[in-house]
Amino acid sequence: MATALTSDITTDTFDKEVLEEKGKVVMVDFWGLSCQPCLALMPTVEKLAETYTGKLKIVKVETPPQRKLAIRLRVMSLPTFLFYKDGKELKRISKEVSPEELRQAVKSAVEA
Repeated sequence: MATALTSDITTDTFDKEVLEEKGKVVMVDFWGLSCQPCLALMPTVEKLAETYTGKLKIVKVETPPQRKLAIRLRVMSLPTFLFYKDGKELKRISKEVSPEELRQAVKSAVEA
């Protein structure tokens, strides 16, 4: 079964994959290989993609190689999660969160 998880979003693909997506929430996961909280949340992000298939699209941005995109979107720390719908930012989480806090944020964004 296909899930809503797409990896390797770049500066070049961000607009198409996130801003031009219509009708569903897009969660952008800014992460880095040296970010332990980011790595700890990866299983939760993958599970959310399965749980909300059809309602949520999750894209991941490995931040160090995509520094220009992070600067453009004012991402100052990792992990950061941005939520978009129909090209507009709905919510931003820029702190270390528990898996339960992330699940609740996704639930409220999808059900809004």
